[in-house]
Amino acid sequence: LKIDGSRGEGGGQILRTSVTLSCITGTPVRIVNIRRGRKVPGLRAQHLAAIRLLARVCGARVEGLEIGSEVLEFEPGPVQSMDLSQDIGTAGSIPLVLQTLIVPVAAASKRLKLDIMGGTDVSWSPTTDYTRYVLAAAYSRMGINFSVDVKRRGYYPRGGGRISLEVHPSRGVAAVSLTGRPGRIANLFCTYCGYSRDAISRSVQPLLDTLERGGLQVNTLLSGEEAADKGAAVMMYTQDPASITGSDGLMGREGFPAGISGRLLESPGTDINLSDMLVVPASIAEGTTVYRIGSISKHLETNLYVASKITGCKYGVGRTYDGYEIRISGRSDAGIQ
Repeated sequence: LKIDGSRGEGGGQILRTSVTLSCITGTPVRIVNIRRGRKVPGLRAQHLAAIRLLARVCGARVEGLEIGSEVLEFEPGPVQSMDLSQDIGTAGSIPLVLQTLIVPVAAASKRLKLDIMGGTDVSWSPTTDYTRYVLAAAYSRMGINFSVDVKRRGYYPRGGGRISLEVHPSRGVAAVSLTGRPGRIANLFCTYCGYSRDAISRSVQPLLDTLERGGLQVNTLLSGEEAADKGAAVMMYTQDPASITGSDGLMGREGFPAGISGRLLESPGTDINLSDMLVVPASIAEGTTVYRIGSISKHLETNLYVASKITGCKYGVGRTYDGYEIRISGRSDAGIQ
């Protein structure tokens, strides 16, 4: 199956989603024009790490797996339980690598233990705490369970972070409904290295003030942790039976981005980042997944396109008074290996 890697967001997302669903369904894919529109086109180190690991998990035949390659062929075999280790070698995003692995392993009713080094909290990626709290909470409702243990934080430029991932066998992927407003209790986590606790507290306070003005009760944890470079990340989330929403960001020259708290308050049902992460499991779930979001991202559009092309799932996007509603009718018969 040919996938045009320049379509939609045109970056690493379409590549990761394509090989992930290829592994799940057993469908060989040929991805062309990989990151064609980027300043540095082709595969980068974190893409190689994710694909190498996925290929080992399913015994895939892979061609074009090298830095700068704009064409990749991925022909998967059956998924197997494994214990693996991988060093990305840069500050490449560990959370993005994990996204590629979790659903294929769990959906195949296999297990995975992975020790991986790289960037835990870096730009253009969800933070590790978003992955282990927000993504894990959403996936667990769909029958996909995993745990993440942070051994060491890794920031740009050297990375060097270390994470242990454990994925558990699923008894079946289920649809989920996330259409309610966010809960009234929020949890805020901030991890840092190279800053004083007072400096971190001052940077976090405006975020807390915004959440509290929005009517939320906030539980806060600030944690100084070991890392090779100076850095800090903040993540906040709420969850209740009808919603899971999160928001995160990295410390910049003027502190944390001011809009982090606002994004959490404005998210109906779920947030813009989780909205595209739900597509892969929803596309192979039993039943129809429904969730509401404030806006539609290129990542979401890309994942819906790729999922429908590889699995044959049906999806719809409708307007609501506060944003959009996404409906994905899963193909639980899509050939899970």
